[in-house]
Amino acid sequence: MMLEKEESWKIKDAIWEFISYLHTVKKTPHNTEVSYEHDLRKMERYLAEQQVTELNAVTETFLNSYMLYLEREQMAPATVSRNVAAIRKFYQYVLRQHYVTEDPSENLRPPKVERKIPEVLSVEEVDLLLSQPDSSTPKGMRDKAMLELLYATGIRVSELIHLKRNDLNIRLGYINCAEQERGRVIPFGSAARAALELYLQQGRKKLLRENDCEYVFVNCSGKPMSRQGFWKVLKVYGKEAGITSDITPHILRHSFAAHLLQNGADLKSVQEMLGHSDISTTQMYLNMGIYQMREVYDKSHPRK
Repeated sequence: MMLEKEESWKIKDAIWEFISYLHTVKKTPHNTEVSYEHDLRKMERYLAEQQVTELNAVTETFLNSYMLYLEREQMAPATVSRNVAAIRKFYQYVLRQHYVTEDPSENLRPPKVERKIPEVLSVEEVDLLLSQPDSSTPKGMRDKAMLELLYATGIRVSELIHLKRNDLNIRLGYINCAEQERGRVIPFGSAARAALELYLQQGRKKLLRENDCEYVFVNCSGKPMSRQGFWKVLKVYGKEAGITSDITPHILRHSFAAHLLQNGADLKSVQEMLGHSDISTTQMYLNMGIYQMREVYDKSHPRK
């Protein structure tokens, strides 16, 4: 649906076109696309309640009023920040398309988000987790390969399940990760290589049955592995390993980064492997050792 430039632009139509652009042109990850649409439709509904349905009628005052509304709804600062990002991306698009002449979101500033120290597993807990899958079964081979690769590369779960066979170079030991806008090449070690070789040579063929699938990891029906499916797998192995924390795929990503830095990896390399656009996001892992030493001190020192 492409509206003519001379038409009066409705907010709802502009959002529809923006989401279509993200999907067809930018090839934005599905979860990001869904998040943008959810946040923009929420803004659209709020503005409609103010009798604002045309793009040209949206002012900076209206958007600031919307930010105050989100805060009154007691939304977390991170959620408000995400909404600000979606609105600014949207207006960058409509401005480039000349659907508006001014950007009312230009001065929107996200609230300050307190960055929490991420939860990580110890090296011993990771070893326990990775030893849980039964590598004598096709499902166990797959699970072992997924866990090893996730910890070996620090990729996101969406990147893991959307990994295609031609994104994987077993011989040289790297993956080409293009799920996010910033594509990157990430190496992996011998443990992940061995698990992947076993899965690809034996397990995957049995799981596929007669199906044809371009993705590396498939479920027991031979279909692409889902996020929910992998979360369930991880929860089971976390419980079997005796890990008491609420284990998630992102904890393995955090653990990957923290363990690399604690063992001497340079910050820039870890930033590149994680795909962080801002190095300050990666820097939070540098403090992990300090917090862990503090925890040990508080637990152990007789005169704490």
